[in-house]
Amino acid sequence: MAAAQPLRAWPRRLVVPASLALPSRRCYAPAPAPAPAPAPAPSHAHRHFPAWFVRGGTSNGLVIRRDALPEPQQRWAAILGPAMGAPDPVFARQLDGMGSGLSSTSKVVVLSPPSRPDVHVDYTFVQVGIRDGALDLAGNCGNMSSVVGPAAWDQGFVPDGAAAVERDERGDAWATVRIFNTNTAKVIASRFKVAGEPLAYCPDGDYTMDGVPGTHSLITMSFQDPAGAKTGKALPTGAPTDELALPDGTRVTASLVDVGNPGVFVSTRDPGLGLDAAQASSLTPAAVEADPQLKARLEHVRRAGAARMGLEPDTESVPKIVLLFPRAETPPGMDLRCLAMSMGQAHKAMPLTLALCLGASARMPGTLAHGLLAGAGDGEATATAEHGDVTLTLGHPSGKLDIGTIIRDGKIESAKLLRTARVLMKGDVYY
Repeated sequence: MAAAQPLRAWPRRLVVPASLALPSRRCYAPAPAPAPAPAPAPSHAHRHFPAWFVRGGTSNGLVIRRDALPEPQQRWAAILGPAMGAPDPVFARQLDGMGSGLSSTSKVVVLSPPSRPDVHVDYTFVQVGIRDGALDLAGNCGNMSSVVGPAAWDQGFVPDGAAAVERDERGDAWATVRIFNTNTAKVIASRFKVAGEPLAYCPDGDYTMDGVPGTHSLITMSFQDPAGAKTGKALPTGAPTDELALPDGTRVTASLVDVGNPGVFVSTRDPGLGLDAAQASSLTPAAVEADPQLKARLEHVRRAGAARMGLEPDTESVPKIVLLFPRAETPPGMDLRCLAMSMGQAHKAMPLTLALCLGASARMPGTLAHGLLAGAGDGEATATAEHGDVTLTLGHPSGKLDIGTIIRDGKIESAKLLRTARVLMKGDVYY
């Protein structure tokens, strides 16, 4: 049997490896409390702003005070896009917002106090992209401009006595409000009917406008010094016509004009468009929409015109392209007949600032519009006069409209447009 081993003495202290050591009570710090969960994003039920829903000419859209929107302006896209039901990349119908799937009904008017002493209100126009929700502030909208004066009057932007009010022979009162359009840095004088006590905009009247049912009171807009709204010149290239090269090597003759808004004007009979006589004479918005190859070619023409004018081709709203029909295909009672494209869609009426541009173009020697009026018979000298006050009647897919231009000493002094407008709803828009 082995001898018993002597017992070992216990160590005086227990040594614990540092990796297993517990912190002393004195230096122990409790674990930090978990960070609070981020607050949930506001639901649609809590995101809203006050606005009016209106018809301006042949367009629909919202009227919003700028103080109801956040600063800076770059934050507007997150609000105005959803409010109008955009982006809607798949269906392009804007059913979840105030738009209705057309460029003419996806528009916003923003009003703010005047930035200069000679106007009553500042106005910014916003075109909301249907599929992408992008905000386009490159140009103005003549149709939506028609509602700016009445809205500014009724929303208190015009102090008592600050605007002229006159009575006509029937005793009706008419107010004139001066507007500064921030998109084009141009002034518009808007004259409209007011009634009641206190005086408020009155849409009731006997004026009829093609594209809008019923009768309403007349709104007369005078665009002051409208030439060069985006490029600084009525003829940005200095020439009444230009040859535009397309990606496939074909060429198209166009008049590039900037009055009110820039436009690219092309004849339906231009060989570069690839239309035969039957196709060219029967063009309608539906026919254009049903022909993707034609739409693509027209977009190539528009982009080439934009580049030649020194504008950004990727901006869909500026310039727009307008097809001009021969005189032989223009019905009686019209001086010119046209079909316009807007934001990639065939317009069912006529963008008003483009009508203004076309009316002025017709009085510039050498342009396509001037050439169409030449040899038109009675009234030719008046219609194409380079001086004085002339009104032209332009035909479009929904009817016709009158455009007046005043030219003095070779300068376009003003252009006059006639519209109607109506407030359809006042309340909050949820987005």
